[in-house]
Amino acid sequence: MWFFIISIGSVVVFRWLPVPVTPLMLIRCVEQKMDGKDMKLKKHWVPFEEISPNLQLAVVCSEDQNFIKHNGFDFEAIDKAMEYNESHKKTRGASTISQQTAKNVFLWSGRSWVRKGFEVYFTFLIETIWNKQRIMEVYLNVIEMGDGIYGAESASKIYFHKSAKDLSKPEASLIAAVLPNPRKFSVTKPPAFITERKEWILHQMVLWGGVLSYEKAEEKVIKKK
Repeated sequence: MWFFIISIGSVVVFRWLPVPVTPLMLIRCVEQKMDGKDMKLKKHWVPFEEISPNLQLAVVCSEDQNFIKHNGFDFEAIDKAMEYNESHKKTRGASTISQQTAKNVFLWSGRSWVRKGFEVYFTFLIETIWNKQRIMEVYLNVIEMGDGIYGAESASKIYFHKSAKDLSKPEASLIAAVLPNPRKFSVTKPPAFITERKEWILHQMVLWGGVLSYEKAEEKVIKKK
């Protein structure tokens, strides 16, 4: 009973208030300390209106093109990932932006079925209590965007010396391109693979129409590559 009270209460609170810190941020600080490094945690919460629409569209095109249509889970993408993983050694995930937000805000990293179960639970809660705009706002404020760098504002200031609201389409697509592994791939010195992915994201943004509509998303959904 207390678990349900606390979990639901937390989701309700974070519907309105900024998320101060996430489990992943704390885990990364501990990892840095254990590796003998200085603890680095760069984050700065900004409201939805101060995050460039270019970045919002870039992460949707890159991570979850059905973000506004689904209710937290993209079952078509899950089926395709399962089919792909059956015949390939390197597995492919199918987590939506909603699932990633739930995991980043409330849970720890890992691939256990227990953690996945909690992820499903919290994804259902945020999809029920928050709206899509709030999910995007939280996602872009807490997601890991580099070693000790979290959120759009900190990444924009460090990588491009500007605020998140001023990100151009190429800059936004480059940030989105490294999100699958932001500690391995560099925004400032992107390898060829990331540059190619950036160009693909830019192309998807053009196909989308250049605007992410939270009200009429069903008219903007495009097929994944």
